[in-house]
Amino acid sequence: MSTLLQRRHLLLAAATAPLVGCGFELRREPEFLFRSLALSGFKPGSPLAADLKRQLSRTALLMVEDANRAEVVLEVLRDVREKSVVVSTSAGQVREWQLRVNFDYLLRVPSGELLLPRTELRMTREMNYTESAALAKEQEEAQLYRAMQSDAVAQIMRRLSAVRLPA
Repeated sequence: MSTLLQRRHLLLAAATAPLVGCGFELRREPEFLFRSLALSGFKPGSPLAADLKRQLSRTALLMVEDANRAEVVLEVLRDVREKSVVVSTSAGQVREWQLRVNFDYLLRVPSGELLLPRTELRMTREMNYTESAALAKEQEEAQLYRAMQSDAVAQIMRRLSAVRLPA
């Protein structure tokens, strides 16, 4: 029985050995070089703002309501979801939609000095459509918007973690 156990340990060691030197590491929450952040310019009820706040609450960063009391201010210039027809039939029935998320922002200190100039995030997804599956397509649309929103939040978090405050 002990030889079977030894073989299992040997197989386990052989299987994990390549991971030791490959640089594999579990994803961690980003580390910021500033302690407080204010979000400014979001529309009330913005789903992107809610998702961003949720992600930021998982970090050691202090969220401040007053932009003058924060070390860094993320100022939203544009937060828009759009939907347009890409393909329609000769009878005017929609066959394909294009979903877009447009998010523009900048990072600054309360005094107005820019840390990151206007940054534009543009995400697009195409979605086919049939009237017979309208409810399912509505759910698919919501899922695609959530995926784009999550991608935008991940990009913002990476950019925030790269911010260096002026000396």
